[in-house]
Amino acid sequence: MSERVTYKRLLRQFAAIGPYLREDLCEEGRYRFDCLSVCISAKPAPDKREFWGWWLVLEQDDHHFSYHYQVGFYNAEGEWVNKPLPKKHQVEVERTLNHFYKLISNKLTALECKLSPAEQVTAELSVTAA
Repeated sequence: MSERVTYKRLLRQFAAIGPYLREDLCEEGRYRFDCLSVCISAKPAPDKREFWGWWLVLEQDDHHFSYHYQVGFYNAEGEWVNKPLPKKHQVEVERTLNHFYKLISNKLTALECKLSPAEQVTAELSVTAA
């Protein structure tokens, strides 16, 4: 194995994946990502729009990373709320989550790191609809 992957290097690598990284919520050993998958309405001002989507926490233990994620509602105050996903948005939220999972998995593999679900996550990436 190569030497420990540094926090700053990981932030740069994760930011390169796309607009998922929430750098202001990250700390060494713990990284936060999210995706606003489905806009509820384009009528409000951009900073007041609400979305259905997911958020994911990646925790690091040397060259091993574990993740857990949740799906829910991103409100006008800019906060995630753990709310059941409407069935009509399940496919899109699941698609964006699976797409991100492939990107983060490939990135960590390239860095000679392992990725696995945290204990509270099933081995299969599945999203439950309301």
